[in-house]
Parts: sequence; structure tokens; C-alpha cells
Amino acid sequence: MDLRELLTLLACPKCKGDLDLTADEKFYICKSCSLAYPIEDGIPVMLIDRAISLEKFSNR
Repeated sequence: MDLRELLTLLACPKCKGDLDLTADEKFYICKSCSLAYPIEDGIPVMLIDRAISLEKFSNR
């Protein structure tokens, strides 16, 4: 299963909303919560305390 297929199964752990995969396929983005969840070694890290705010994410 590739990351795009996985996207259909995953939801934001905070709001249960939809996620978008970044173009570089390194983060899942929740626009509702303004959080970016990292993908490490092909594994999504769907922990709220490991998420990056979109404000900080856009400054990377």
C-alpha cells in the first residue's frame, strides 16, 4: 500500500478530519487543525504531540 492509498484510511487524530499529503510525501496535513504530521521511514506518526503547527511548518 502506498502513501496515497493510506491517505484514504487515515484521519486527523485531533479532529478526525481529512488529511492531505505534501508534494514531497514527508507530511500529512490537517487544514482544519493547522497541523502537519510527519512521515518517518514511510510510517505516519499520527501523534498530536509530535505534530508541527502549519505556521512553523511553512517556515521550514
